[in-house]
Amino acid sequence: MHRLALIPIESSLGFVLPTEVQARLNAKPGGVLYLTETPNGLLLTANNPDFDEQVSAGPEIIKERRAVLSTLAKF
Repeated sequence: MHRLALIPIESSLGFVLPTEVQARLNAKPGGVLYLTETPNGLLLTANNPDFDEQVSAGPEIIKERRAVLSTLAKF
């Protein structure tokens, strides 16, 4: 567990990520992190959960639409 200090930023709050956490998230200045609400609390991640869901659906779509994709690949 890491303790995050809250800092005021105009009318919002920000926090400072410890160096170890920055490295694990590959967080860089100007980068983006995603905060997702889960049944167990909040999850901070460098991965876009919407994109991950779309990518994980790919193999099933390919399996279901193999004939269509094969035809399209000929063009």
